Amino acid sequence: MIAEKFSGPRAGSSEPWWRGAAIYQIYPRSFQDSNGDGIGDLRGITGRLDHVASLGVDAIWISPFFASPMRDFGYDVSDYCAVDPIFGTLEDFDALVAAAHARGLKVLIDQVYAHTSDLHPWFAESRASRDSARADWYVWADPKADGTPPNNWQSVFGGPAWTWDARRCQYYMHTFLKEQPQLNVHQRDVQDALLSVARFWLERGVDGFRLDALNHSMHDPLLRDNPPAPDNGRVRTRPFDFQLKVHSQSQPGVVAFIERLRALCDEFGAIHTVAEVGGDDAEAERKAYTAGTHRLDSAYGFDFLYAPELTAAFVAETMKGWQQGESWPSWAFENHDAPRAVSRWCAPGEMARFARVKMALLMALRGNAIIYQGEELGLEQDDIPFDLLQDPEAIANWPLTLSRDGARTPMPWVDQPLGGFTTGTPWLPLSDANRRRSVERQDTDETSLLNLTRHLLVLRKSHPALHGGAFTNCRASGDLLSFERTAGAQRIFCLFNLVAESAAVMPSLPDGEPILAINGATRHALPGYSSVWLSCSPAA
Repeated sequence: MIAEKFSGPRAGSSEPWWRGAAIYQIYPRSFQDSNGDGIGDLRGITGRLDHVASLGVDAIWISPFFASPMRDFGYDVSDYCAVDPIFGTLEDFDALVAAAHARGLKVLIDQVYAHTSDLHPWFAESRASRDSARADWYVWADPKADGTPPNNWQSVFGGPAWTWDARRCQYYMHTFLKEQPQLNVHQRDVQDALLSVARFWLERGVDGFRLDALNHSMHDPLLRDNPPAPDNGRVRTRPFDFQLKVHSQSQPGVVAFIERLRALCDEFGAIHTVAEVGGDDAEAERKAYTAGTHRLDSAYGFDFLYAPELTAAFVAETMKGWQQGESWPSWAFENHDAPRAVSRWCAPGEMARFARVKMALLMALRGNAIIYQGEELGLEQDDIPFDLLQDPEAIANWPLTLSRDGARTPMPWVDQPLGGFTTGTPWLPLSDANRRRSVERQDTDETSLLNLTRHLLVLRKSHPALHGGAFTNCRASGDLLSFERTAGAQRIFCLFNLVAESAAVMPSLPDGEPILAINGATRHALPGYSSVWLSCSPAA
């Protein structure tokens, strides 16, 4: 059935709004173009907020829309406090926030603290002289005696994490593109400047921040070489993959900066902070960054985003460290940096069924659920030919990486040639297959993934056990995954078949009333890619 619309916090709950929240990520370039230039913008987002609100999510997270030369499509910021003209104006942003709040949606925005654009005025001053006021705002180092870079650190996009600059006769560090010089966040003045940026947006009414690549914001001051990474059998497509990044990132000082940021956010009340944390020891860092009430609220990693397959054993192992404790995780199966999950985790002919069970799993895990635009439609990874690629990582590592562009193609609103995204030429092409999954088609189809997503969010909000309850008894029994969510007297048993073949229900299935059945699941059998949730009596 078509689920009722549901928004706002749970009635009578004393929990903060963000605990158990569902957050909808919007990639501005690809959501909705309002002026026909082929690139999405802030006014376009505002015009489509009714769709987002209809899902029943709690908040939107908007990827960067700040002034930028767009070498990395907004993650190379040249002015933290300005809207890039291709996205609109500050007034457009203010109108977006007001429209979101009127619909009961919180607004989170990206903050990029590890690096800036090389066109940022801070970097221009830093590179001008070793004696400038901002000389140490970035990571500079002298060459070795033979003129080579100061150490072996590698960039994510390929090649050394160092570029020579003749103005200072030194190398500067960049974990990503050479046009993204690394900020030296060890410096108190740099921290103060970044906190001023956060205050600017808080005063404009934002409800929180998603903190990009936060553990990349500090480096080892001794510039020691990274050790080699052990060969774990996975294909390594970049020099970056051959090292353990123990010195180029993830330094202890990040925690103290986090505490300063949290103190600022607390001045503004119910602000939510969630960090992106990847790397070799991401789980420990995520827990350190979110410990107690004086650090961040939540963090997510790349556990699922880069996983080559979704198995019961993998989910159980991933959740092992997050079943309880003070740290509150966030989970994403898709985003702007990872290939669409249906293209990674199932055969092409199984995408429709798999997308349904995948969405049910996301909504049942302990933590916050991050839904990437189009995930509620079951969009697949678009195949972008080399001559149309925009993503610098994909271009540099062609053909060994799945391009991020394939997950950034325009949102299909209607089943028409341009998908209702633009009246011009879209910055990336939209496939016919994804266009046929449009919002317009699915909105009136009671059996669609879009309407299932709405229903799942109603269930999640109306059951405290699913929203913020304990996560217990997680087990992988072959291809079957089961766990329980509990809160007070409420106990919900969740069972998933994560493969295409049918399975008999395990004999230990508890008594209970089904509240959800996906893809024909029953108490007695689970077809391929299916799930059943049972409302059970409290455990004895």
